[in-house]
Amino acid sequence: MSTYRDFAHRGSARATVLKTVGTRERRSHLTAPRVPTVGIDIGGTKVMAGVVDADGNILEQLRTETPDKSKSPKVVEDTIVELVLDLSDRHDVHAVGIGAAGWVDADRSKVLFAPHLAWRDEPLRDAIASRLVVPVMVDNDANTAAWAEWRFGAGRGEDHLVMITLGTGIGGAILEDGHVKRGKYGVAGEFGHMQVVPGGHRCPCGNRGCWEQYSSGNALVREAREMAAADSPVAHCLIERVKGNIPDITGPLITELAREGDAMCVELLQDIGQWLGVGIANLAAALDPSCFVIGGGVSAADDLLIGPARDAFKRHLTGRGYRPEARIAKAQLGPEAGMVGAADLARLVARRFRRANRRRVERYERYAQIYDQAASTIRSTRSARTLE
Repeated sequence: MSTYRDFAHRGSARATVLKTVGTRERRSHLTAPRVPTVGIDIGGTKVMAGVVDADGNILEQLRTETPDKSKSPKVVEDTIVELVLDLSDRHDVHAVGIGAAGWVDADRSKVLFAPHLAWRDEPLRDAIASRLVVPVMVDNDANTAAWAEWRFGAGRGEDHLVMITLGTGIGGAILEDGHVKRGKYGVAGEFGHMQVVPGGHRCPCGNRGCWEQYSSGNALVREAREMAAADSPVAHCLIERVKGNIPDITGPLITELAREGDAMCVELLQDIGQWLGVGIANLAAALDPSCFVIGGGVSAADDLLIGPARDAFKRHLTGRGYRPEARIAKAQLGPEAGMVGAADLARLVARRFRRANRRRVERYERYAQIYDQAASTIRSTRSARTLE
């Protein structure tokens, strides 16, 4: 049974993150260095939000569908704020980190372009921060996933890591010596839009032949649905599983059937994996990392995907046999990596916020001391004149 104390706590918790008209107070709760923060991962099909502690543990997680891309950006912003407020009912939220599936500027404030959402030069950080009273951080979702894997997962100990996330599309990130390499304009790592087949499949970004059109969740589902729509004999098992309703064919279903030994689904994952390996070989030639970490929802296929990728990588790697080879590892944190990384990066922002706030307080105290000394001197002077 809920008590008044329960409801009072919920109200006070929500008050720490919800900005209301006329409210200027902020709780001075950023004094602890290991504070819990909220991470938000915005993908093409779902939005995940979770409270994460300083060790990368998820204390609570929420999930909802991504609003339709035709809707205004405010609809997505409303979803983010509601998730944060929901979590703040039960947790003391200190900062919010957002991993967005799109190009984020170098200041980590605007989403310049999101192929799968209606965001064009969208000031996401300021839009969310104007409705919350905790620090807000925005970054590319692949950057946040890479950070999480470097901090807590498959990339620990690596000094030069490249993350590739296979979900609705392909995301990418570069970490070197503990720093995310965002590039001059903040859009480094958009590997999914490298052209691998001139004049190939059209991509939502407007170009043709992008890598993610051949090695992603969308590519996997597209190929499977085309086979089913053509009533191919090799697609019989898949058609039967969805009872002829082709739109019900999904990536997880294809992976499930491949694990059960369905030949067509195994071959589809092999094709996706081979294209993945080709792209990794190109990235190795350009970036020369020590490790590639493969994450995202499609990576749940494990060796059905990563095995063919490793084989293709070896076949296409320039100078193989005369150079060190990067290892290819499956991400350890699963689909929550982007959320965990966003929360951890937000913690760094919270610490900077705390230090800046401490400096403001110290500056105020110095000014107050100077004022008190000046006021005391004036009073003493006036008293002396009165006695004269």
